[in-house]
Amino acid sequence: MRRVVVTGLGLVTPLGADVETAWANLIAGKSGAGTITRFDTTGQKCTIACEVKPKDHEYGFDPDKRVDHKVQRQVDPFIIYGIDAAGQALEDAGLTEMDEATKLRAGVSIGSGIGGLPGIEIESINLHERGPSRVSPHFVHGRLINLISGQVSIKYGLMGPNHAVVTACSTGAHSIGDAARMIRDDDADIMLAGGAESTINPLGVAGFAQARALNISMNDRPTEASRPYDKDRDGFVMGEGAGVMVLESLEHARARGARIYAELAGYAATCDAFHITQPDPDGAGPLAAAVRLPTFWGLVVAFAGYGLAFSAMSFHLIPLLAERKVEMGEKFLRKLPSEYFDSNIRFSSQPVCFPKNQMHFKYLMEMCRGEDWLLYSSDWPHATFDPLNWVFHPHVSEEGRRKILGENGRAWYPRLKQA
Repeated sequence: MRRVVVTGLGLVTPLGADVETAWANLIAGKSGAGTITRFDTTGQKCTIACEVKPKDHEYGFDPDKRVDHKVQRQVDPFIIYGIDAAGQALEDAGLTEMDEATKLRAGVSIGSGIGGLPGIEIESINLHERGPSRVSPHFVHGRLINLISGQVSIKYGLMGPNHAVVTACSTGAHSIGDAARMIRDDDADIMLAGGAESTINPLGVAGFAQARALNISMNDRPTEASRPYDKDRDGFVMGEGAGVMVLESLEHARARGARIYAELAGYAATCDAFHITQPDPDGAGPLAAAVRLPTFWGLVVAFAGYGLAFSAMSFHLIPLLAERKVEMGEKFLRKLPSEYFDSNIRFSSQPVCFPKNQMHFKYLMEMCRGEDWLLYSSDWPHATFDPLNWVFHPHVSEEGRRKILGENGRAWYPRLKQA
């Protein structure tokens, strides 16, 4: 099997329309949440979301930088975000000018959890009120999830595998894992991989609120509403954006002198077949994925908060950092075969890295898995910050803080053997 590395990054988020800005705002503790501006929220139970900001905002998104005006008129925002993030990643990787042979070996794997829900809602109203002849001719191809990958491949002439994943909140992670496998199996040398989403519209917000998934108790305090690890948590806050990375075979990256951010050392995906939203309390899904990984030198465990899948990839194994969840994380870790560890679970000497960026991006559906990986692979080893100041209420006890972060205020994880 060929080794797979990360050579380019691209982000469109509520905290910034590029990796550098989003990372700086994240470290500064800023929140992307606010009152919904996209539509009239009269009658909605939830009136807050984490919107990608307009281009006149301090850290807004300008679609004109990388997306043709004609395409912007034809497609839903999630496709626009995906095209832009993909372009950023290619620019970052130094791959904007590729010869035909390289393009034949370059593909795209960008997915979405829901896709073009705003456009579906609008055209359904058109159909009902104005009749079939007034439905947009761009309705279908402007909303299909695979058209992120399709539009990216057309714009940049990428003729390798063209793939789209739809697995709710794990889509981004699955897209990256599937793309890595394509490179390892020699189907491609380069893959753009990640996820995009934009479902902040009346139907999307109402649907998630009716499912009792959204926070509806803090409409007057949007920046405090997304608290997945607080004992009084009350649902997530809708977000939107895109996260895309360039994956490349190690030999191809080295041959062209590319900057390498990280290596994706392993990937496995399972379903615990337990409940549509709740994880198996014994950690059966994560455990099954972990033991399937082909290599263990760098393993991350990412729990998809409202998704069906568990996904595991590279870097470090970080259990759920939550006062109410630590016991579950320990139970899972201790079930891993002992030969995977250099020693028993112990506190890390590394700066803390908090695995849930939804506190600031809020819940970006499937994209949150992709943006987690992008941020981990960029600059996180060099940053120190206290996630409890962002996430928990002040009433979290010192005992609870020590339980989560350790006596030295740092995250804990097991050391894994080198492959």
